[in-house]
Amino acid sequence: MVRTWDVLVMLGYLWLNSCLCQTSAPQDDQLKFRLSGYPRKHNEGRVEVFYRGEWGTICDDDFTLSNAHVLCHHLGFVEAISWSHSAKYGAGTGKIWLDNVVCTGTENSIDKCVSRGWGNSDCTHEEDAGVVCKDERLPGFLDSNVIEMQVDENRMEEIRLRPLSTDAGARLPITEGVLEVKSKEGWAHICSFGWTTENSRVVCGMMGFPSEKTMGKKRHSLYRIHSVACTGNEAHLSACTMEFNKNISAPCPGGGPVAVRCMAGPQFIQGLKHKRKPPMSKVRLKGGARAGEGRVEVLKDSEWGTVCDDHWNLQSASVVCRQLGFGTAKEAQTGARMGQGIGPIHMNEVRCHGDEKSLWKCPHKNITAEDCKHMEDASVKCNIPYMGFDKTIQLTGGRTLLEGRVELLAHNTSGLRQWGLICGDGWTSREAMVACRQLGLGHASSALRETWYWDSTNVTEMVMSGVKCHGDEMTLTDCQHHHVVSCKRTEAQFAAGVICSDSASDLVLNAPLVEQSVYIEDRLLHLLYCAAEENCLAKSAAHANWPYGQRRLLRFSSEIHNIGRADFRPRLGRHSWVWHECHRHYHSMDVFTHYDLLALNGTKVADGHKASFCLEDTDCHEGVSKRYECANFGEQGITVGCWDTYRHDIDCQWIDISDVKPGNYILQVVLNPNFEVPESDFTNNAMRCNCKYDGNQVWLHKCHLGDSYSEEAEKQFELYPGQLNNKIF
Repeated sequence: MVRTWDVLVMLGYLWLNSCLCQTSAPQDDQLKFRLSGYPRKHNEGRVEVFYRGEWGTICDDDFTLSNAHVLCHHLGFVEAISWSHSAKYGAGTGKIWLDNVVCTGTENSIDKCVSRGWGNSDCTHEEDAGVVCKDERLPGFLDSNVIEMQVDENRMEEIRLRPLSTDAGARLPITEGVLEVKSKEGWAHICSFGWTTENSRVVCGMMGFPSEKTMGKKRHSLYRIHSVACTGNEAHLSACTMEFNKNISAPCPGGGPVAVRCMAGPQFIQGLKHKRKPPMSKVRLKGGARAGEGRVEVLKDSEWGTVCDDHWNLQSASVVCRQLGFGTAKEAQTGARMGQGIGPIHMNEVRCHGDEKSLWKCPHKNITAEDCKHMEDASVKCNIPYMGFDKTIQLTGGRTLLEGRVELLAHNTSGLRQWGLICGDGWTSREAMVACRQLGLGHASSALRETWYWDSTNVTEMVMSGVKCHGDEMTLTDCQHHHVVSCKRTEAQFAAGVICSDSASDLVLNAPLVEQSVYIEDRLLHLLYCAAEENCLAKSAAHANWPYGQRRLLRFSSEIHNIGRADFRPRLGRHSWVWHECHRHYHSMDVFTHYDLLALNGTKVADGHKASFCLEDTDCHEGVSKRYECANFGEQGITVGCWDTYRHDIDCQWIDISDVKPGNYILQVVLNPNFEVPESDFTNNAMRCNCKYDGNQVWLHKCHLGDSYSEEAEKQFELYPGQLNNKIF
């Protein structure tokens, strides 16, 4: 008797064999390969195959690292490091020669892999695959099948602006100068004959500037490129049509070398204090470690929301970058690479031409819940001007390049410029975030006030103290600090240190759950001894007639999600956790959450705090496994994609409002209030609600995260209850 499962397997086998086949090419069609696209290096790019007299691409459907290994061998490299999807290096043209390619990685040619067959594809060029090969050549490799075509041999590896005077070169950023391109032969110039403002726009975008102005400069020089034709919307000069000279000493008829003047964005104009964001902008970047990178969020009806990554490309990403005062985009990232957003998704299938002044001006579709999820949030990495910030900071004594004692190049007490230490007093994760950003090392993983366990250093003098940062500054000198160094302990082992990381956690509170679960409980004092020991009651409770009487508690549930890119872990290791006998649990953090009831003028009228009873994964999104559990002295933390729930009926999950009079208030909840644990974004750690208390019952309205709405809408929120604009909230 034949089982149903056997029939299904047999049918599936027949279907696969009818759809997939070996990709073998005819003997007379010798395959050739090349890497193309932008921006890229010589060992990475969009894969293109020459077959039957025509260049074409490979679709990213079913693409794996094994496929990339085979293709990198074709290109003369020992192996693949990674691969890319969704036309990361730009969309190709012509045929899509291969689709659904499946290799084991051991094949000596791509035509030995399984696929739909040559020229049989249901893809578009928005799905072109790319590879990153290890920069190591195969021994004895013959490149007869690799075309280091005009794209590789001729187009520039790097560009720069050579200042017109030595004085200009000393000031950063360099905004004007003679344009130089680097190729195999070295640095050379571009002939200015026929040069356009559109060309300058592309160059300035690559240099990190949002706008341009052409300038002239005539002199004899070496010219690698004689003709450039950009539309102005390209993200990289390599995407423009160019005419190359085989002889770089050829003259430039009727012209000289191209000189370009760029206009810096407001964050990079000399003499101006760095701004945290352009004023009145309807787009922002969240979750990125460096300036000019992050998850793209747009403002609609006074509420911030994300952008779905369907058809997200460099042109659309460049519109965002220029809108924010940066250059063009060097990466248009998909798949929530900068962490998942929360709230609405405002835009889908954005298709910018590249010259739009705002992302909202680009053709796009409105979004529905069925179209996209936050795991598809789009993000960008923008080109920014080189400012030389990394030259005035360094790490010493650490075990790796990502950690160490922070040293700054600054003026000492004698007025001389030298390397010195930063006082560890008051050093928090926000200052560490800025240090790692200035170093170009990503996010902060730890902020250290004592560094005695690292190697000693010859640098012993403190050159900065009292550092207080918002967390989004570009350099430590942009933060508040003492004018005269004042440090309690001046020994080098008590200097500030950091550990940097490529990723960070990001905690947010489920605001609707707070609003839905709130209520008042009058709890008898004899049930509150443990809570009193943990300082979870108002100060007046100390003068109550224990064990008689009661306390009035404002109770609610809280659900803390980790939407970042790294697990949230307590700052202290488990050896430092404190056992609490009354509740039979360990405290891993002194204070995990602040609960405050505020008057409408911002004055605190009641407060509570939430010691970290235990941090664990109460539940997770589908496909994410729990990693942290408090039972049996287990590891504590919150995994990416999971959340920790504190039910309303748990001790200390309240605010003691026994002394609060009836009225209108603001309920505020702040996660990680002392910035003990670094996060990619602290602006979403606070949640606020309108609170109405009539002496017997309580109502919460408009609970929202602190960065969910525009500044104007947030001001309207504070006018509650009589003047609140319901059209905004």
